[in-house]
Amino acid sequence: MKEIKIFIEGMSCEHCVRRVSQALEKADVTEADVKIGEATIVFDENKTNLERIKKAIEDAGYKLRD
Repeated sequence: MKEIKIFIEGMSCEHCVRRVSQALEKADVTEADVKIGEATIVFDENKTNLERIKKAIEDAGYKLRD
């Protein structure tokens, strides 16, 4: 398992938190603690990867902050 913390642009409310959480579930993450502007994610590198996670967040309408 790998744990990462990412920062997300464009989030401003609890609706955004739910939307990102749902996107991460679809990207097969094991665990996600999503807050406005950030998320701590635990995932199995055999099931998903950072690129898939990034794409899921972007498809939900948000952008990872560098």
